[in-house]
Amino acid sequence: MASLTVKTASGKDSGKVEIADAIFGIQPNVPVMHQVVTAQLAHRRAGTQSTKTRAEVAGGGKKPFRQKGTGGARQGSTRAPHYSGGGIALGPKPRKYSQKTPRKMVRLALHSALSDRNAEGRIVVVDSWGFAEPSTKGAVAALAALGIEGRALVVLTNADEAAAKSFRNIPEVQIISVGELNAYDVLCNDWIVFTSASLPAQKEGA
Repeated sequence: MASLTVKTASGKDSGKVEIADAIFGIQPNVPVMHQVVTAQLAHRRAGTQSTKTRAEVAGGGKKPFRQKGTGGARQGSTRAPHYSGGGIALGPKPRKYSQKTPRKMVRLALHSALSDRNAEGRIVVVDSWGFAEPSTKGAVAALAALGIEGRALVVLTNADEAAAKSFRNIPEVQIISVGELNAYDVLCNDWIVFTSASLPAQKEGA
């Protein structure tokens, strides 16, 4: 098993931690990551767009003009699609965009994304944040001490309430609970920051 250096919130070394090769050391599967991310984004779509057909548009009950003798094509309603104010032909209706994705595929995509970030040296493990109370200033200082620049995904446990409140006001930082960790959010951020408590274990990748 490979290992990572554990840091303190002030940026100093605090030992080593072993990381699971099945989670952080696999060959990234790009097609699976693409499929899972596409499904995740599709699931976010509301699918509430709707247009009215000619049967749903109000009015148009009277025949516009007589059937014969005008020299023009016969018409039965002003709510036909080719009339201004008429119904929409083949327009969108409410639908679900969600796709079913196997659990093993979702897990493989997450592990592929984490392995990709680990290969780039973009995973940081902090022993604990140590915030006694929320402090955005302290959170900014901690990230600077750790050498983290750009977008960062901070993975926290439910016990890290003070840390969550400290990081939530920093524009380039996204906080997420360890149970919500997913491939899309990992790929959207340059750095992934775990605590010793939130670091995924081998049993989760088995």
